[in-house]
Amino acid sequence: MNKIQMQTAVLGMGCFWSPEALFGSMPGVIRTRTGYAGGTLAEPTYRHMGDHTETVELDFDPELLSYGEILRVFWDNHSPLNINDYKGRQYQSMLLYRSPEQKNAIDRVLEERRESGQGEPATEIHPFTVFYPAEEKHQKYYLKRHPDAVEKLPSWYSSIPDMDGSTLGARLNGLAKGFTNRSSIIEEVEDWQLPESERKRIIELLKVIRW
Repeated sequence: MNKIQMQTAVLGMGCFWSPEALFGSMPGVIRTRTGYAGGTLAEPTYRHMGDHTETVELDFDPELLSYGEILRVFWDNHSPLNINDYKGRQYQSMLLYRSPEQKNAIDRVLEERRESGQGEPATEIHPFTVFYPAEEKHQKYYLKRHPDAVEKLPSWYSSIPDMDGSTLGARLNGLAKGFTNRSSIIEEVEDWQLPESERKRIIELLKVIRW
């Protein structure tokens, strides 16, 4: 896909493992990464996160999935409440918009929620500054809990980071968490803009992985 067409969303909705799997299961999402954002500490890590929040970075095709649709999934799939700061900064509900258009979309969806009686979510909304990728063990967390997939996927990818950054890796992480199924992924792969031989190879790989 042309990088000019691709857009990026950054959001926090609690522990980043499940949101990465949720959005990774969605057609239109190109790739996902877990990481740390929203704070000021330079080079945060999981053990030394400082004032950052666990977040997910999504690259997506706006022709297939709009930012507004991402926002609706975001608010429908977590509790933004942080009563008495019990979640701390680590699990804060957060949206980091990357353009005026994304900020406008946030305002529109918030207005939709108000009009439907859903009220004002306790979500921090800020302009994006920087995103620090999380450590490798926090990328595609659910996929990596399935030994047969981890054993077979390197036949397609040159490295674990290469797998972590792939669309297929995102879909399989969603499958491992139960957000999608193998039949849906195969149906989507059949429409991917790849040579037929590559599509067939991916589909055969999907059919032999044991979950």
